[in-house]
This record gives sequence, C-alpha cells and structure tokens, in this order.
Amino acid sequence: MSSESTTRAVRCHLDELLTARGKTLTELANEVGVTLANLSVLKNNRAKAIRYTTLVALCDALDCQPGDLFTVAEVPVPAS
Repeated sequence: MSSESTTRAVRCHLDELLTARGKTLTELANEVGVTLANLSVLKNNRAKAIRYTTLVALCDALDCQPGDLFTVAEVPVPAS
C-alpha cells in the first residue's frame, strides 16, 4: 500500500482566462509586450517567477485580479 505525498504550488489559470475572454496566446503576447515563449512557460505552469509589471499588464489585458490568474493548490509529488 503506497501513500501519495503532495506539496503546495502556485498554479496559473491563463488558459482558462484566455478562453473566457476569447483571446489567443498570440494576441495576449502582442497586447502585453511579452514573448509568446514566456507566456507559454507561464501558461504551462513552468514559470519560477513573474515580474510585477508583467502581472499588472496581464491583469489589465485580461480584466482580472492576480487571484484570478494564480492560485495555490495541492499537487502530487512524483515518486522517486
């Protein structure tokens, strides 16, 4: 019997917000002035940090608050 351990991590909800706003990642990249590659890293939860200026620009473009874009959730820890 194995027990799965978890940890808490920041999760990005960029994909859901884009869908709700009817925008593409490319449109958002052009609007915010961030590269498509950097937004993709953020969208796929691989980012380690975000600049406040980028966060504010994303919130302005998506008409949201930081709490709409990011949450902290339990995620499984891969077995070693």
